[in-house]
Amino acid sequence: MIVCVAVVGNQNNPVYLQSFTEADDALKLHHIVHCSLDVIDERVNNPKRSGPTLNETFLGLLYPTENYKVYGYLTNTKVKFIMVTTDLDVKDADVRNFFRRFHAAYVDAVSNPFHVPGKKITSKSFAERVSVIVKSFGSTAA
Repeated sequence: MIVCVAVVGNQNNPVYLQSFTEADDALKLHHIVHCSLDVIDERVNNPKRSGPTLNETFLGLLYPTENYKVYGYLTNTKVKFIMVTTDLDVKDADVRNFFRRFHAAYVDAVSNPFHVPGKKITSKSFAERVSVIVKSFGSTAA
């Protein structure tokens, strides 16, 4: 189950963060997302020591914690997508499909002429679309 998704701008500014748990875990999930930025920077700045190549947008498993697994995705414009899940046996294909759909929703949201680039996404339709994508995570239907 996905417990948190985040979009972080190219200057490491939070653009969108939504948690899908009770309020007690919200601060902990914000901390996990913030810590994952260091892992993403390390992988991008030291490509020879990490697995994926620079043209690979899917960063894979960033790091596991005791209760969560954190996955990352990096766009060509250096916008970072982060997903925190409680599932310990997640298929890479499902995570890639999630990020592909999440990226498409993000592109639609920032293509809105009233959206100011680099600012937080406040669109209700984007939040609803993200919720639908999160709820369908792990199902075989695309």
